[in-house]
Amino acid sequence: MDRRQRKTREAIFTAFIELLSKKDFAQITVGEIINQADIGRATFYSHFETKDFLLKEMSEELFCHIFDAMNEEKANHRHIFDCNAPESVFLHLIQHLKKNDNNILELLSSQNNELFLQYFKKGVREISKRQISLFTSQKTEQIPTDFLIEHMANTFISTVAWWAENGMQQTPQKINEYFMAMLNFAN
Repeated sequence: MDRRQRKTREAIFTAFIELLSKKDFAQITVGEIINQADIGRATFYSHFETKDFLLKEMSEELFCHIFDAMNEEKANHRHIFDCNAPESVFLHLIQHLKKNDNNILELLSSQNNELFLQYFKKGVREISKRQISLFTSQKTEQIPTDFLIEHMANTFISTVAWWAENGMQQTPQKINEYFMAMLNFAN
């Protein structure tokens, strides 16, 4: 992607994020996004087929950022998410949620969050798959790996939902501890 394309894409993301801070995903139109980004309709559609695809790309940016940090490619990547990544990838994701980078929490808690939750869960599954070694020492042969991955993803999402619903009073580190304790407890 050349510099001009990257700038346009960033303008679209910025416009979308600004609109998400003011209204629900379902209420945002492509017209509003292109007006806010100050681009033409054809330009928007050359980057994203629909606003659903824009949402999907934004979700992928989050997880791509975390995967790059896992692979220690921090110096070589460019994302709409920026931070100093901790060692725990789950804590890393929780910290982004706490900072509410790019209105992630609004997307998770909005009434029309099914699409984002689907993308979010897919990313959490991939993180879980990459982190399965943390829990395989406790895994018995009776538990299939794909079941354990699904359990990890669902537990993480439930933990984050509980935290958000209760005003995020605990630190990201404490929520990460709760999450890890629940996984260890269940195994």
